[in-house]
Amino acid sequence: MSKVARIAMLKSFVEQEPENPFNYYALALEHLDFDLNSATDYFKKLLEEYPEYLPTYFHAASFFADQGEVTSSKNIYEKGIQLAEFQKDEKAIKELKNSYQNFLFENDLY
Repeated sequence: MSKVARIAMLKSFVEQEPENPFNYYALALEHLDFDLNSATDYFKKLLEEYPEYLPTYFHAASFFADQGEVTSSKNIYEKGIQLAEFQKDEKAIKELKNSYQNFLFENDLY
């Protein structure tokens, strides 16, 4: 399936289930390689409207770091780690903490 077809399918899913955060998450990931504005919009929507959707945090923090938004990325990592701890998701805690430590090192924030 082409990227255009996947995006069209995901947009139809959003129309059918606008309250399902996975659809926005999938759209954000699909836009990462070619439409940074749309990816930004989808990640911001997820963080603002679906703050309990844990998968967002890893990719959103990495995305905003790549865009040079270090402060935003740092805040997203920290909120994601707190959420993962609250949800007792051990795998997410490890992944977020590891990525956060790399982020801090790469941005001289120690």
